[in-house]
Amino acid sequence: MLQIAKVLSDRGSKYAVSGGKANNNADVKAFIKTLQTKKKFAKATHNTWAVIYADGTQSKDDDGESGAGAIILRMLEREAIVDHVVVVTRWYGGVHLGGDRFRHVQTCVNQYLDHAKLLSIK
Repeated sequence: MLQIAKVLSDRGSKYAVSGGKANNNADVKAFIKTLQTKKKFAKATHNTWAVIYADGTQSKDDDGESGAGAIILRMLEREAIVDHVVVVTRWYGGVHLGGDRFRHVQTCVNQYLDHAKLLSIK
């Protein structure tokens, strides 16, 4: 598991990003369950994720952050990353961020992908 615990904060909301190998939906569920064993992540407002499997099947979950899973999915498609789940975590800070929240999801995924490339994770 690769995790960047403090990617950014904006108007009280805080963001993190995590990811790891996932060959099927059971792997994704296990990954999320493991992530949420950490009290901090279990208390997060949103754990939004997406994955593309080797057979081309795609799966995502917005976890209440409408549209965020689709953003992650598009970014994974562009980089041709398969069998790897990416989770963007947000702790809501009390102020609505509007469209900025989508830019923050992109920032998190980009930072994750940059770190993954450095570590040769794909």
